[in-house]
Amino acid sequence: MPIPIVNSIASWFLKKRFHQIELFIKYPNEVQNELLFNLLKLAKDTEIGRTYDFTSINSYREFNNRVPIVNYEDFQPLIERARNGEQNIFWPKPIKWFAKSSGTTNAKSKFIPVSYESLEDCHYAASKDLLCMYLNNNENAQLFTGKSLRLGGSKELYKENGTVFGDLSAILIDNMPFWAEYSSTPSNKVSLMSDWETKMQAIVDETIQENVTSLAGVPSWMLVLLNNVIDTTGKGNIFDIWPNLEVYFHGGVSFNPYQEQYRAILPSDKFRYYEIYNASEGFFAIQDQNNSSDLLLMLDYGIFYEFIPMDTYGTTEQTVIPLSEVQLNTNYAVVITTNAGLWRYKIGDTIKFVSLSPHRIKVTGRTKHHINVFGEELIIDNAEEALKSVCKTTSAEIVDYTAAPIFMEGKEKGAHEWIIEFKKQPENMAHFEELFDNALKSLNSDYEAKRFNNMTLNKPTIHKAKPNLFYEWLKENDKLGGQHKVPRLSNSRVYLEELLKMNHR
Repeated sequence: MPIPIVNSIASWFLKKRFHQIELFIKYPNEVQNELLFNLLKLAKDTEIGRTYDFTSINSYREFNNRVPIVNYEDFQPLIERARNGEQNIFWPKPIKWFAKSSGTTNAKSKFIPVSYESLEDCHYAASKDLLCMYLNNNENAQLFTGKSLRLGGSKELYKENGTVFGDLSAILIDNMPFWAEYSSTPSNKVSLMSDWETKMQAIVDETIQENVTSLAGVPSWMLVLLNNVIDTTGKGNIFDIWPNLEVYFHGGVSFNPYQEQYRAILPSDKFRYYEIYNASEGFFAIQDQNNSSDLLLMLDYGIFYEFIPMDTYGTTEQTVIPLSEVQLNTNYAVVITTNAGLWRYKIGDTIKFVSLSPHRIKVTGRTKHHINVFGEELIIDNAEEALKSVCKTTSAEIVDYTAAPIFMEGKEKGAHEWIIEFKKQPENMAHFEELFDNALKSLNSDYEAKRFNNMTLNKPTIHKAKPNLFYEWLKENDKLGGQHKVPRLSNSRVYLEELLKMNHR
């Protein structure tokens, strides 16, 4: 079949889904409520369903009162039993796959259950919806005349006790429908290579021969790949290699620190950037508008959402609310109940709603990735916005960064200590530090109050990292590629001390 016809048929098929999306946009609370009771009905005869008597739950209030909020450590014993081959523990259908995630707050691996339903009705459905929204907003898109360059994790799949575990991306690739494999590059063989550095060059060698029309992957690692593509080919920018490239679908880390570097190698006002919000636990939200970083919360993927206001998170006053009770511009921790058997599970992310009709969100950080030693409540969103603003003013470019507190000693005030790896350094580092401090004050009133007249906090200390410091740190910790990320903010000095030590070698 000629490629233009394939492009037209695929576009028509994907756009049909838009009518279903409009349904949950119009009736969000009804869709979520129906979804919750479908999950309860499906799982009523599982071990967890019998423990909390799902059959007799007739309202959200009963669900809220009866089923506990859990984190991974709480749920781990059930997951380990499932990994050893037991079934019908927390989901009625067999759980064959487990997405291995080391996370960034804990070196211990997590094994997130992945059911057939979550693969089909969440992860793969989201991939199609992402295309649906992009095509709906860009009538002249020609995605299907070429291939999507996907950059996933670097680990192969492992079998144990009749179950399979590995990176989520490896599970997705291994179960990928034929149409997705046909339209993707590199090949599955290269995508599943275990050694990241060998794999990187193999991807470059294979993809420079293809007609790539879209990119998909984590911004930090995709940038490494694209720079390798330019170095290998000797071309001036990416469009010299892939002239039909039209969009980059990105997620996993904030795009803010990388924007200018992408614009330098993708110099076109017509090129599109589309953000996604997904994790091993599920696919949650998708950018549904051109030129907007707001993400539409997807309400019909088999995930029931609840939210904990961060001002009560972890306290005796902690409250949990459904979607119907959320408010604008409030920082919430996300709790999910899923079609893979996670029940009221804290995923560790924080978000805020920027629109309630429809429900659009921004990811603001991690529940464990913030600095609040002195009551300053500094979150990743503050840091990213401040760095973006100051880099624009000083023409600096950042590769990576992390920060931690300097604890008070005696009469000495506290402070924040940063280590930043620059691709392009600011001409005047003292001026950069001053602008950055002021930007944080303008974005965060708690930080501003603690900095007032150095009342609690002294000005931040910033160290310049040597080239490739963060890459080498990730390599030493076996975290190269795929979903692995640098921890941005922490109340602990562990990460910072490791990086400072390496920086002075």
